Amino acid sequence: MTDTTLQADTVIIGTGMAGITLARELRKLDGTTSITLITGDDGAVYSKPMISNAFAQGKTPQDLVQKSAQTLAEDLNVEILTATHVTAINRDDHTVTTRSPHGDGVMGYRNLVLAVGAEPRPFTVQGKTAVPFPAVNSLADYARWREGLIDGARVLLIGAGLIGVEFANDLAAAGYRVTVVDPAPQPLSRLLPDALGAVMAEALGGIGVDLRLGRVVSTIVPAPHANTAVLDDGTKIVFDQALSAIGLIANTELAAAAGLTVDQGVRVDAHLATSHDHIYALGDCAQTDAGMLPFILPLMAQARALAQTLSGTPTPLRLAALPVAVKTPALPTVVCPPKPGTPGDWVIDGTGQDFRALFQGPDGVPSGFALTGGETRARQALAKDMPDLLTI
Repeated sequence: MTDTTLQADTVIIGTGMAGITLARELRKLDGTTSITLITGDDGAVYSKPMISNAFAQGKTPQDLVQKSAQTLAEDLNVEILTATHVTAINRDDHTVTTRSPHGDGVMGYRNLVLAVGAEPRPFTVQGKTAVPFPAVNSLADYARWREGLIDGARVLLIGAGLIGVEFANDLAAAGYRVTVVDPAPQPLSRLLPDALGAVMAEALGGIGVDLRLGRVVSTIVPAPHANTAVLDDGTKIVFDQALSAIGLIANTELAAAAGLTVDQGVRVDAHLATSHDHIYALGDCAQTDAGMLPFILPLMAQARALAQTLSGTPTPLRLAALPVAVKTPALPTVVCPPKPGTPGDWVIDGTGQDFRALFQGPDGVPSGFALTGGETRARQALAKDMPDLLTI
């Protein structure tokens, strides 16, 4: 059965933080325009960043749910199509083709917004097929993974980036035995200078996290009661459950199939417009001139600007300096990375766990910073002096 009667002024594909924030911002500006959100899951509202410190918050996966899709739809006066997948964008006639348990459908739009997010980068290693190495990219993922955890389990965590260190801290503090493997010499190697990465490594080690840095897993040997990961130096790590946190890849397949320009993400201009009229993108799937920015503050800025544009006031995106708080109670950390490609070096000062690092260019002017321990209190004052990541 195909339904060709559905139509909305704005159709948003995705009910993650990007899609929902955009709907909220649109509704603030226009109380009557028709908005439809389409999602392949149940549309439940939750804060994705809260997943990686759920134990510290004392919350189960169910506790993280803030609203049901029905409640959100009523609050915002929008329509939400759950368990519905968009299979094609028909850009010439301004429709999308959908598939759901109720059958195929066609949804018309005046403006279409891609808020389809990103998928975990797959972890591949010999023997992996016999042992699950899931990644957590949604509340449903987390619920499935946490359901299998037993008290005191030995957890092998692949990746010491932002999500990896947050999960490591949360699990170790909750009594799990955590081993982290990463080829980089320090945790958070893409965000922190090496000296502060070493401070983070020491802090995580202090709460029991076993860091195997500069190493990769070469083989997985499954066993009924204990799996073994063999590292490239021959070290063997016995574990009960694994978790992969090696980054995200933007979901660009739908956009590419529709003939939109894609690179690392869906390419958008200053107004978050794609290469085809009336189709926009934001969030983890969108690539602006500032690159891929899978953080909360850029997403919020994108949603506010795009809501203005869709409401009839074309508003270019401005991205101010964006401090990122790392949820590692073992070492409170805030980092405001410089714009990619910016020349300069880190200048570091501090002692113990309290460090301040400024990324200074040849002219001595800071364009980024990293703070740990008590120095994190300076985040707002420093952020005001940082250059914008994107100014039109």
